[in-house]
Amino acid sequence: MKQRILVSALGVGALAVAGLTSQGAAAATPTPYTAGKHATKVCATATSPHTASCHAFKLVDASGVAPATATPPATGLTPTGLRDAYKLNGLSANGRTVAIVDAYGYPNLERDLGVYRSQFGLSACTIANGCLRIIDQNGGTSLPRFNTGWAGEQALDVDAVSAAAPDAKIVVVQAKSASFADLGTAVVTAAKQPGVVAISNSYGGGDAADSTYGTYYNHPGIAVTASTGDNGYQGGSYPASSSYVTAVGGTSLVSASNTRGWSESVWSGAGSGCSTYNTALSAASTFDTGCSKRAMADVSAASDPGKGGMAIYYPTSKTASTWAQFGGTSEAAPIIASVYALSGNTAGYANALPYAHTSSLFDVTTGSNGSCPITQWCNARTGWDGPTGLGTPNGAGAF
Repeated sequence: MKQRILVSALGVGALAVAGLTSQGAAAATPTPYTAGKHATKVCATATSPHTASCHAFKLVDASGVAPATATPPATGLTPTGLRDAYKLNGLSANGRTVAIVDAYGYPNLERDLGVYRSQFGLSACTIANGCLRIIDQNGGTSLPRFNTGWAGEQALDVDAVSAAAPDAKIVVVQAKSASFADLGTAVVTAAKQPGVVAISNSYGGGDAADSTYGTYYNHPGIAVTASTGDNGYQGGSYPASSSYVTAVGGTSLVSASNTRGWSESVWSGAGSGCSTYNTALSAASTFDTGCSKRAMADVSAASDPGKGGMAIYYPTSKTASTWAQFGGTSEAAPIIASVYALSGNTAGYANALPYAHTSSLFDVTTGSNGSCPITQWCNARTGWDGPTGLGTPNGAGAF
C-alpha cells in the first residue's frame, strides 16, 4: 500500500513563509502546510556571485522547528513509494557508483545513513563493506568542518540515492567551502573515482559562464546532474545552466487513483529560465524552449517538501540527528542521478539522452512556477517546459 502524502501545495505564499519569492509572482497570503507546517531553507542563502547555496527545504512547525522524532514522518515519501512512482522496481545499478558533491563536513554521515537504510529495510551501505566512501575535494581524508545546513543537504542526497537505487555504491565528495571553485574541484575529483557513472549536484548560484567554470562539469561518459533551484522562474542558475549537465527541475507528487497510481504537477518553487551565457543543447533544438541559449530544466522529479518530500534522517547538530521531511530540487537531482546509474547508459553527454527518449518519461502538463514573458518558461504544457523539462522518469529508458 502506498504511503499517504501531504496534499497541500507550496504556492507563492508558502514560499514567502520560507523567505522566498518567485520572480514576477504576485504577493499572496501565506498558505502553510497541513497542521500549521511550512517549508524553510536548510542552507544559508549565498551572498557571493561565485558561491552556491544548497537547494534543500525541510518542513517545520509554526515556530520554525522540526520536532525531534524517533520515527519517519508518516507524510514523507518512502523508498517504496519513490520507486513505484517512477517505475524503478526491478532495476539494478549493478555495482555502479553515484557521486554526491556538497560543501563542508558531516561527521556522522555513515551512522545516519545506516539508520535510514535500516528503517526502510535496505541493505547496509558502509565504508567497511565498500558501498560508501567519503573524501575531501582533492580525494583525500582531510574532511572539512561541519556545517549544519550543508550536512542536512548531504543527508537528503545519500538517502535519495539509497531510495531510488538501493544497490548503487555512493561516494560523497565534500568541498571545503561553497565557492564555485571548491565545489567544481570536488566534481573533478568525483569524476576520477572508480565506478562513478553519475555525479549529483544539489546546489547552485547565479547564472555563470561555461567559459569560466565549465571545465569542472565537462565529463562525457558521466551523467552530471544539477538542481535548477527553489525560487521559481528566475533565469539561469549555475551549474544547472551549464551545457554539460542535466538540469533537474521539480514537481509536486501525490498518490492518485489512476493507472500510474500517482499524479504530478509543477512544484511552484522549481527553478527555470534561460542562461545568458551558455550554448543551447543541440538535442533540444526541436523542442521550442524559447531560449536562444541554454534552457533549463531538462527533466525533473519530486521536490515539493509537502507533496513528495522525502522522510530522511538528518543532523540537527554535530552530534544529534533526527527524522524530518525534506524537499527542494535538491531531492530531484540525486533521484535523477540514480536513474542514470540504473540505466547504465551514460555515453557521450548524458543530458542529450532524455530528448531522444521522451516516451519513457511522464510528461508533466499542469502547474506554474511564476510569471514569465514566454509561456513555456514558467508554465507546464505538453512536451518541454521550463519547470519540469521533458518530464519525470517512467523507468530508466530515457536515461
